[in-house]
Formats: sequence, C-alpha cells, structure tokens
Amino acid sequence: MPENSRMDGHDLEKFISGFERFQQQHYGDDPTLLNELVQGQHPRTLLIGCCDSRVDPGYLIGAEPGDIFVSRNVANLVPPCAPDDGGYHGVSAAIQFALQNLKVERIIILGHAQCGGIRALMGTEPKKPDNFDFISKWMKIAEPARRSTLAKFGNASKEVQCRVCEQSSILNSLNNLMTFPWVKQAIKEGRLTVHGWYFDLAAGELLAYSERSGCFLPMVCALEPIGPTGRPARARTP
Repeated sequence: MPENSRMDGHDLEKFISGFERFQQQHYGDDPTLLNELVQGQHPRTLLIGCCDSRVDPGYLIGAEPGDIFVSRNVANLVPPCAPDDGGYHGVSAAIQFALQNLKVERIIILGHAQCGGIRALMGTEPKKPDNFDFISKWMKIAEPARRSTLAKFGNASKEVQCRVCEQSSILNSLNNLMTFPWVKQAIKEGRLTVHGWYFDLAAGELLAYSERSGCFLPMVCALEPIGPTGRPARARTP
C-alpha cells in the first residue's frame, strides 16, 4: 500500500473513532444537549475565525455544540458590505443569517499569530494576473492593514510586520463589520457587541482589542513555564 494511503487510512480511523466518542457522549451517556439541539439552534455568538487547522475556535474556547455560530475563512477576514455582483458572499451571508435569523448578541473576530494568509499578504510581490488565484484576490480585503503596517513598521523585521498586520487586519475587519446595516443597527440599539480577539499561538495567550488603550491587551496571559527549581520561571522579560 502506498505511504500516503496508509496515512490517509490512519486519519480516517482517527476521525471515525472521534465521532464514535462524540456519539456515545451525546447520544448515549447524556443525550440531553443533542435532544435540545434537534429542536433548533440558539447560539448567542457569531465567531469569525481562520481556516488554519491549528486554531479551531470551538476547541480553543471549549465550546459545546450549539454555543457558537462559526464562519471560517482564510485569515479570518470580513469583507465590506457590497451589493450582490454575481459573486458568492459566504461571510456576508453568515453575518446576515446570524443577525437576522439567530439574533446573536455578540460577534467575535478571532485572529491568530503565524497566519499564513497574512504572511502571504506581507510578502506580496507583483506577478502576472491569474484568474484562478483566489487567495490573492481574497487577501485584498486586508490591504488597508498591510499599508498601515508598512507605513509604521516598514523598517521592522518580517516577524514584527506580520504580527502587526495580523492585529491590524482584525481591526480592519471590525471596521468592515460596521458597513453591514444589520450590524450597525443592532449595535445602535444595544442588542449587539463586537470584539476583536488575537490568539498568540507561540505564547499560548489570548488578547483582546481595547478601544480605550488602542491596542490588544491580554485576557488570558501566557502560562509561566516551570523552571529547574520547580518554581515558575518567567516566560518573558518585563
């Protein structure tokens, strides 16, 4: 059997076993939750996250089935609200459904460190037009974040630029949220709040944007590693 076939079989077995555990937990041991969800979904949160396999939103925040309505895309972007031009508007449709049908009370845009989409954006070089280059076209949504990053941190390292752009892109998407009439109206009426979160993959901490401070501040700080003496060692210098 080819090596890739063996790997594929291993993954499938893992996924099937995972579903069996889910089935036993929610349909066998305690079917209460799933019995309720069969009647319909009533999440109070729309979470817009990245497709990156390392940052599954439900896994990161310990959500149960039915807790969050999730829309995932490359680099957790929100496009500006625009009339239907014959294209496909998956994120916009998710926002509309969440606001108009589910009546969610909050929207969280969850970005993260080491985002491949942002790294591609920051490394963009002129190239020949390609009608099938969907990623470059999609990432143009974050172009304002790239421009502001280069204007302020043009001489910084690529790592610093990417981190700044990852966070700036979240703010750009929060601004784009305000172009949707249902979002703007719900916020005006006090029925909706919006939040920008950033998961630092390397440090293992969660930050949130603070309008008051104008920057991302830790909500859940990184754990301090245990040093050789058995006491917590400082994770980073002050």
